[in-house]
Amino acid sequence: MKTSGVLMATAALTALLMSGAGAAATKNSKPTATKPKPVAAAAAPAADPVVATKRGPSAPQAVKLRQTTAAEAEANAVWNIRAALNIAALQCQFLPFLATVKTYNDILRHHSEELNQARLTMLDHFKRYDGAKAQTSFDQYTTKTYNSFSTIDAQIPFCEEAGIVGREILSLPKGGFGKAALRLNPEIRASLEPGVGLPKSLIIVDIAPRPLPEFGA
Repeated sequence: MKTSGVLMATAALTALLMSGAGAAATKNSKPTATKPKPVAAAAAPAADPVVATKRGPSAPQAVKLRQTTAAEAEANAVWNIRAALNIAALQCQFLPFLATVKTYNDILRHHSEELNQARLTMLDHFKRYDGAKAQTSFDQYTTKTYNSFSTIDAQIPFCEEAGIVGREILSLPKGGFGKAALRLNPEIRASLEPGVGLPKSLIIVDIAPRPLPEFGA
């Protein structure tokens, strides 16, 4: 009986302690604050890639004239050849074998009458269209024509073609410049196109390495 009473007292005490501890835990515990999860910022839209505009070299263009007569077209061709050979005389001296300076000066003397007639014919062309401003128009036309043969991108092919054309013009008898100019002007103009090919006089040398012979001691 005594043992039974002790067990009951012990159980009651244990229950009391447990309930007190639970109450204390409930009283002292604080609610845990839940931190909001950070919201990821919206990704900025990707910028369009910048594409570099590639511009290749371009050939200078011939001066465009208003409607011409047959005589004016021939005079224009002569004046273009003169301009081309003048530019070649100035810019192609680094290739002395072409003799562009001597050839140009000889052409001025040999074909002086046709060159003067071409000048007068072109002046008449501008008089027909521009009246009193003909001389100014002719001067502007001449300047633009000379500039249209100035090139860096195709300098070597142009210089070579100018050397060939110049020698042919010089070999013509007097009075034959005009007809030849109509044929040769497109050829010298085509040489201004960059990338049209290697110069005709350029010699390709095979420089591939060769095995050396074995030299005995």
